[in-house]
Amino acid sequence: MPTRDASSFDPREVAESAESKTLALEGGRRLAYAEYGDSDGIPVVFLHGAPGSHLLGALFDASAEERGIRVLAPDRPGYGCSSPRPTPEESDGPSQRPATPAPAEFFDALLDDIGAQSAGLVAFSGGSRDALAVAAARPDRVRHVSVVAGAVPPEASEETPRTQRLLSWLATNAPAVLNYLFRGQAWLAERLDPSLVVAQYTADDATGAVPDGVAALVRDDFVAAVSRSRRGVLDDFRSAAAPWDISFDDIEADVSLWHGDADTNVPIAGARRLESEVPAARLREVRGADHLRTLLRSAPGVLDEQRRAAGSLDSDASDGPPGPTAAAESHHRV
Repeated sequence: MPTRDASSFDPREVAESAESKTLALEGGRRLAYAEYGDSDGIPVVFLHGAPGSHLLGALFDASAEERGIRVLAPDRPGYGCSSPRPTPEESDGPSQRPATPAPAEFFDALLDDIGAQSAGLVAFSGGSRDALAVAAARPDRVRHVSVVAGAVPPEASEETPRTQRLLSWLATNAPAVLNYLFRGQAWLAERLDPSLVVAQYTADDATGAVPDGVAALVRDDFVAAVSRSRRGVLDDFRSAAAPWDISFDDIEADVSLWHGDADTNVPIAGARRLESEVPAARLREVRGADHLRTLLRSAPGVLDEQRRAAGSLDSDASDGPPGPTAAAESHHRV
């Protein structure tokens, strides 16, 4: 079938025209998601960061269509048009963490809606926690996990960047203030140049330009994430400094940690430590890439490995012994 030129497509136009849907979950909650790529292709679920929305999945559209991959990009709970995670009734103090129903719930809902038994998982930045939690809870439904510039557990972070520490402190101790700050920033972002938002995810010493269409999409993604509600970003930053409570030993799928060596949002040292904690993980170091550029530069490779994982699972009964797992392969740079 004919495909678009991945080097020239406008992700903002793709995001605006993407097919979207809202699912009804238990308790009257909603889960919104959009589809990108090949509608008849291999299913891969993309989890955005904090903050973020389904719009960011448009960055994968052209590459996914070329590779026969169907990208399902939900608004994670509390973002965009998805309902927030419910807070327990007994929560009566600023230090109480929100109840976090297993992220596997919305993963199951997505797969059940399209009639798929399993899917790959791709997570960017703050979506990494949910992705690893799903992989641990649903080993029979997750084919492969690709974590891109992913957040890491506090115990794996040698030194959390000052901005991240401040956001977590405000989310825990002064959520009304952080809510006001994000609301104000979204108001400004709608009216000012996209560089206001892009600067939060880039570093001066990184290599490679950020195309104008990508910059506009990143701005739109930020606005969509926090304009309706700030519950998602508040919950994410409140839980960022707390233990993840994920049994990494329960993850059966291979895990790739794509991380830029110029990432100042999540320094690569944390990804190296996370690699040693997740038995099936392998670090893929992206040279000269900051937070956003890691996502842009790794997208084709991420989808390639997702396609390979789907092919190996579909044929593992007929192809003889499997090759080396990601955990057995050496760490390398890309």
